[in-house]
Amino acid sequence: MAPLGEGSEEALVVQDENRKPISSILIIIAMQTEAIPIVNKFQLKEDLDSTFPKGVPWVRYHGFYKDLRINLVWPGKDSTLGVDSVGTISASLVTYAAIQALQPDLIINAGTAGSFKVKGASISDVFLASDVAFHDRRIPIPVFDLYGVGLRQSFSTPNLLKELNLKVGKLSTGDSLDMSPQEEASIVANDASVKDMEGAAVAYVADLLKVPAIFIKAVTDIVDGEKPTSEEFLQNLAAVTAALDQAVTQVVDFINGKCLSEL
Repeated sequence: MAPLGEGSEEALVVQDENRKPISSILIIIAMQTEAIPIVNKFQLKEDLDSTFPKGVPWVRYHGFYKDLRINLVWPGKDSTLGVDSVGTISASLVTYAAIQALQPDLIINAGTAGSFKVKGASISDVFLASDVAFHDRRIPIPVFDLYGVGLRQSFSTPNLLKELNLKVGKLSTGDSLDMSPQEEASIVANDASVKDMEGAAVAYVADLLKVPAIFIKAVTDIVDGEKPTSEEFLQNLAAVTAALDQAVTQVVDFINGKCLSEL
């Protein structure tokens, strides 16, 4: 994102927006198992008269919590196979549609992720991502290579970090649960502590539409550990969603009553 001139009209608008109390949060989550505990915690109700295009499987839950209007959106189940619509394509589409329809002040992309023992991670650790990038868009042509990585910073939240006991690390995104040698090299190059299948896609759309976004990821599997990733992910998914639910609740409680500049 290009820096704005300090005295420009656009810069003044951004400053004013940053000083207004946050009133609307959009939570984007990839899987139903991750979403339901948060839906229940904030007593959100499913939107049965969807604001989204007819025929798409995307699901929206909504409600009020303290001074905040909360919308939680997940991409729903694949209409053919009946599994969660994970990955970057579904994430980018639903993020774009939700921003257009709901006009949030802040996006929280919450979910489970893999992490690395070389980064000191353990199962159920929760990370707040400082930067997000892709690890599977390899375009070995000058400048296109940088476009492929798509590095973006998450919205800065120094006060939130001081208040909550979350780890900080870089997030790397790709469309595969496993990790090829080429992807491993890219993840190392990204200096990533966390690996997921949606974050960088959400970051791309949020940056495109100029909506601040933060990324909360709870660790289900240790990618460089002894167990196969798919086995460890399924084994820990239900338990780790409890850690994710707790972290999201703490973040939302912290956000309530504050403006963006106070985060």
